[in-house]
Amino acid sequence: MKSSTVRWVVALGVVSIIGIIAIQIYWVQKAFDSAERQLNQTLYIALRNVAERLAQYNQMEMADPSPVSRLSSNYYVVNVNSSIDASVLEFYLRSEFGRLNIHADYEYAIYDCASDQMVYGNYISASEKQPSVRTVNLPKCTQYTYYFGLLLPNKSNYLVSKLDIWMLTSVILLIVIVFFGYSLFVILRQKQLSEIQRDFINNMTHEFKTPIATIAISAEVIGQPVNWANPQRMSSYAAIIREENSRLNKQVEKVLQMARIEKEEFRLNREMVDLHALIEQVIRNFDLPGRNSQGRIEARLEAMTPWVYADQLHLTNILFNLLDNAVKYADAAPLVCFRTSNQGKDLLLSVSDNGCGIGRVHQKRVFDKFYRVPSGDVHNVKGFGLGLYYVRNIVKAHDWKILLSSEPGEGSVFTLVIPQNKTTWHGKT
Repeated sequence: MKSSTVRWVVALGVVSIIGIIAIQIYWVQKAFDSAERQLNQTLYIALRNVAERLAQYNQMEMADPSPVSRLSSNYYVVNVNSSIDASVLEFYLRSEFGRLNIHADYEYAIYDCASDQMVYGNYISASEKQPSVRTVNLPKCTQYTYYFGLLLPNKSNYLVSKLDIWMLTSVILLIVIVFFGYSLFVILRQKQLSEIQRDFINNMTHEFKTPIATIAISAEVIGQPVNWANPQRMSSYAAIIREENSRLNKQVEKVLQMARIEKEEFRLNREMVDLHALIEQVIRNFDLPGRNSQGRIEARLEAMTPWVYADQLHLTNILFNLLDNAVKYADAAPLVCFRTSNQGKDLLLSVSDNGCGIGRVHQKRVFDKFYRVPSGDVHNVKGFGLGLYYVRNIVKAHDWKILLSSEPGEGSVFTLVIPQNKTTWHGKT
């Protein structure tokens, strides 16, 4: 799939999701407003009926044909023409709310004109569960002389409970959006993997093309009878074939190692390893002059207890990969330094270089498979992008940690944190 097509699919998908969410929010809000209007109308009817029944109980006329006033979204006052008996009021409230199917929690208070205060009445719960906190001081209304106030403390929750069908559709919509978002993620991920695979094939073709061509030329030279009389030349070309064949074998082995790691088919053969001796051996065997004659590798082995319990083969590969990576991305005169130290029960091994450094945007991805930090031409630095991926997996298999500290233009420092116990400190299992 073309990049432009993917971008259009993602853009249209995002716009569609935003549009669907906006429409759903709009209709849920409309449904909420409609439920609130219906509740307010029902409350007006219920409270007016309570006022009428109180007037009949007191054998007096209604003080106001519209006795109900709403002072806030959830607080109502009802004007009556005489003093109010709390028990009678509560009875009428319960009966009217039950008759009109209003199953919301509410509190009521009665205004006492003698003390000029609202006398708290009771909290009526539809679920029979009394709240831990009650609104004791309900607001007064200066407009009336005899009245009672009614507060719905959980009005919003009550209205939301009436929107069960809308809540169900919102949950279904959320599931659809999550699934759609996951589908977009899969599309982008597949596109990324496709690009990584293409780059890997290009790099692999480049890595294999040079040694194959060199072997072909050397074999052709050896195959010419005119050269058989020159043993030195024959030996030189035979050495080239062996070297290039070894290079090809190493590249193929690196790819096969990745396959085995991903299938979890490899086993760690742990043993006690002298890390200092292993570092010195890797430095000796690393062909730096063949890579850069002006480079230098230093070893500052300061750890007092250099013994680690590890797979020697894989640990050697870790050291070689970190060293090779440092040299490949270094300047004209690479300077690589191995440093060891003890910190508590951990042994720290750091590999620093004076290379171009790694930007923060790339630091999280340098350990990903096939990922290579951009450095201009895709082939100006050889490799498959598997070295640090291999390092991370082997470190993880050992239950170690690897840390990266780097700034562009200031080089990089890779640090292995290797836990040690008392037996490893003495070089024993």
